[in-house]
Amino acid sequence: MAVLGLGLAALGRPGYLTVGHGSTIGPDRSVEALQEHCDQVCDAAWAGGVRWFDAARSYGLAEEFLAGWLTRRGIRPEEVTVSSKWGYTYTADWRVDAEVQEVKDHSLAALARQWPETQARLGRWLRLYQVHSATLESGVLDDIDVQRALAGLGVPVGLSLSGPGQADTLRKALTVQVDGTPLFSAVQATWNLLETSVGPALAEAHAAGSTVIVKEALANGRLAVPGPVTAALGDRPDVTALAVALAQPWVDVVLSGAANVAHMGSNLAALDAGTRVDADRLTSLAIDPQVYWRDRAAMPWT
Repeated sequence: MAVLGLGLAALGRPGYLTVGHGSTIGPDRSVEALQEHCDQVCDAAWAGGVRWFDAARSYGLAEEFLAGWLTRRGIRPEEVTVSSKWGYTYTADWRVDAEVQEVKDHSLAALARQWPETQARLGRWLRLYQVHSATLESGVLDDIDVQRALAGLGVPVGLSLSGPGQADTLRKALTVQVDGTPLFSAVQATWNLLETSVGPALAEAHAAGSTVIVKEALANGRLAVPGPVTAALGDRPDVTALAVALAQPWVDVVLSGAANVAHMGSNLAALDAGTRVDADRLTSLAIDPQVYWRDRAAMPWT
């Protein structure tokens, strides 16, 4: 069975597009308060057996928060798996109401700037460096210079995916080689009960030897709150939705996007719920990918 990890998208900056994020984080959005908040969630995850933590350069101060927590807790590199991502720059200046929160740039110049930043913060623990939200349109899968630079970093390289074209992007990524060696050894994709379209491509990647990481298994909180969409998931929809993701035979890691300690504790219950979930019945909740990604894009940052 897959393991549960913790993604820091909702923990490293004052705003995020998760349902109820603002009330979950609370009114104090200072750097000091959010560092303490992140520490508490990471502590809860660690106590529950989580050993995979995922950050990104664009998650505000997530890399700094994670590195600080790892250092203060005395966690050795061999005890944990840390992954991070490059390709987006955080531009909100610690404002929830900023018109633009992050900007994508998959150029060689962006990699040359962001890799040293990640290395300086997480170098001791980093085990996977990923292209953040690769798409066919971003050009990263056609840029030989970027690919050679990635291959020369000295750490395994992966990519995360986004948008309705995840499957096409992944299948192209699986063909990318540098000097005859496949470049990408891991993929992080959005898969959940509402958006299952990338599933067959993830199965192909898993069969080819890639580590498969599922993000947004709760659809940015839409599968964690009571309502018409989650009525079929029982009284703890987050547990059921995560258990279904964990039960997929091609998944290695499912990232919790927990924004507080209570969320983390509830998410951990999914590890024991897999055998009681009728995954085949629930996958019928899937909607058209174009509709899913349109609705996600319309979610507010809070």
